[in-house]
Amino acid sequence: MKSIALHNLGCKVNGYEMDVMQQMLQDCGYQIVPFDQIADIYIVNTCTVTNIADRKSRQMLHRARKRNPKAVVVAVGCYVQTGQEAVLRDAGVDLAIGNNRKGKLVPILEEFLARKEKGEPVGEGAKTLDGRTVIDINHTDEYEDMRLKETAGHTRVFIKIQDGCNQFCSYCIIPYARGRVRSRGQEEILEEVRGMAAHGYREIVLTGIHISSYGTDRGGQELPGLIEAIHKIEGVDRIRLGSLEPRIVTKEFAARLAGLPKVCPHFHLSLQSGCDSTLKRMNRHYTTGEYYEKVALLRDAFEHPAITTDVIVGFPGETEAEFKQTEAFLEKVKFYEMHVFKYSPRKGTRAAAMEGQVAEEVKAKRSARLLGMVCRDSRQYREYYIGKEAEALFEEEKEIAGEAFQVGHTKEYVKVAKRGEKTLQGSIAHGRILGFLAEDVLWME
Repeated sequence: MKSIALHNLGCKVNGYEMDVMQQMLQDCGYQIVPFDQIADIYIVNTCTVTNIADRKSRQMLHRARKRNPKAVVVAVGCYVQTGQEAVLRDAGVDLAIGNNRKGKLVPILEEFLARKEKGEPVGEGAKTLDGRTVIDINHTDEYEDMRLKETAGHTRVFIKIQDGCNQFCSYCIIPYARGRVRSRGQEEILEEVRGMAAHGYREIVLTGIHISSYGTDRGGQELPGLIEAIHKIEGVDRIRLGSLEPRIVTKEFAARLAGLPKVCPHFHLSLQSGCDSTLKRMNRHYTTGEYYEKVALLRDAFEHPAITTDVIVGFPGETEAEFKQTEAFLEKVKFYEMHVFKYSPRKGTRAAAMEGQVAEEVKAKRSARLLGMVCRDSRQYREYYIGKEAEALFEEEKEIAGEAFQVGHTKEYVKVAKRGEKTLQGSIAHGRILGFLAEDVLWME
């Protein structure tokens, strides 16, 4: 039995795909071992969202080679997709597999192992250089079906519903790494959700590269219909959505979701900047005024929904005046949580070649200003629940301040803790919120 060590880099979509690949390998009899152990085969699920992600992908591949020089080192995913020539030149990699062939990992790997000694190319469209092989890097118009049977935790599970992106934001390499939008068939999704519910998973999180585009490659917007179909599945108690494009939020969209009690009122609306001129340079297809209208629609439809977002500081050409516009807009919206990123040039994107690159020390100062705002607004959002009844799905037992607590999340993804040694993992419980147990944890009675 050959041993395989796997390591994942990047987004939740990559994490979902890594879980599926691990299941496929286990089903075929491979022994899965930790990545820091000696293994016969190392598989790195790579990321390419930034130049730093590229570097980390290379580092993990080379770390595997150093750990066992005789092992087969396999690179899969986004870095392979965008850096094909670099991968071919990399002596640390034996086999590289593009995003659209992750679902065929096992037969590709087994064919490679069987023919490795002969030095023959493996698979249709394979390229070789000094014995290294790259499998089918070209993009596809078809969604490659990958599905989970089970994963760790038995509370919350991510379900991938689409791949690819058509937005071509000026700072983003993902459309080149993942290709155009490809939607998964609804019945395939529902079949996976039914299986997860049968295994006891209470919360379904819909994820993808750009889930707001689900169904648009087939001529329509199918996300609301998919959510309604999942809502009917017995055993599913919660449906949480991944990152949404603001433009998908209409009065009808908000009303349809508000009519589904299982839908979590937690909406991650990607913003990136609170300045219209910066948004235009980013090639984002909305204005701050339009964005605010979408937030208002959700707040009208749901009681105290959690609105979260991403913000990039130091985008090329961002002046102090433009940054202050972003600050003012964030003050106006008052998000529950914000992920703040310092702009990092990504080779191959239009933004990397733009004039007016912002100094790192300026980015750091702007990031710190926004992070201070995040702490304040997040606390204010949580304070709303003090003295109120709340419902939480519990996931783990954790020691806080020397005592055993059961820890979980509300539908709004607010972390709560309930005292007691009796495990609540995988169950939904109600209680009154007494106050703060820690900076980011509310105490449930």
